[in-house]
Amino acid sequence: MKRIIIASSAGFCFGVKRAISIANETAGKAADEERGAGRLPINSLGPLIHNPQAVEELEKKGVHVVESVDEIACGKVIVRSHGITRSDGEALAAKGVKIIDATCPFVKKAQEHARSLSREGYAVIVVGDANHPEVKSIISYIEAGTPTITSLADLRESSGIRKAGIVAQTTQSFENMMEFVSVALKIIPEVRVYNTICHATVLRQKESVAVARKADAMIVLGGYNSANTRRLAEICSEFNPRTSHIETAAELSPEMLSGVSCAGVTAGASTPEWIIEELVGRIRTIWKEEKIQVSYYQ
Repeated sequence: MKRIIIASSAGFCFGVKRAISIANETAGKAADEERGAGRLPINSLGPLIHNPQAVEELEKKGVHVVESVDEIACGKVIVRSHGITRSDGEALAAKGVKIIDATCPFVKKAQEHARSLSREGYAVIVVGDANHPEVKSIISYIEAGTPTITSLADLRESSGIRKAGIVAQTTQSFENMMEFVSVALKIIPEVRVYNTICHATVLRQKESVAVARKADAMIVLGGYNSANTRRLAEICSEFNPRTSHIETAAELSPEMLSGVSCAGVTAGASTPEWIIEELVGRIRTIWKEEKIQVSYYQ
């Protein structure tokens, strides 16, 4: 018998579910308005979440992605789950548009810690991808003139810092954050650490590793532009060399399952349930007449 083991935490996290719910509610109200006095545009400043298929579904409902504040003239703006920079928020407020904030509460907490640390005179170390929109939003809340560090190389080369605070991108691994903490403690007299990694991220990574250990091949499902999905693929690869990161079920080839009797499945925090279901269906198609047992690991 063939087996499919799915990590129970695979798919939407709390922050993404909340953002999608807010977007759907906003689009629904807009549809009602259209039947009445007229409909104002609904924009998302950057993709609401990092999953092209989910964003496409929202586009069909009237939620349009724009890349800059300059593209917005009126209507409603949904702030994505990753948050936006403080300057973009101020620019939107100045335009007088209706701002609907779908920022993940955990991201907001990281923003608040970064701001309070800088106001108390601490240099701020942000653990994460400096080019990721969430990290950019966190950094934007740091007061001007505050030393800000986002890489281990810069941290190791830093000098003259007497006290520093550490926050992390919510989807970082705990191990990566602790590496920054370890280095900081060796060279900076006072270090304050806020663990801003979302608990769901830690749980997802632990479950994914456990499934990867059990499976003959591991499938990580989610957007290629999703940092947490890419991180899942990296972590699973450490424990299962037959790990594949794909965005949709259509990308799963029979070769990926060649000689496999147990397939492991996990998915990033922005991956909708229906995409996971499509992947299970695709595996069933590839395995055709085989008896298949599907179970969830937690």
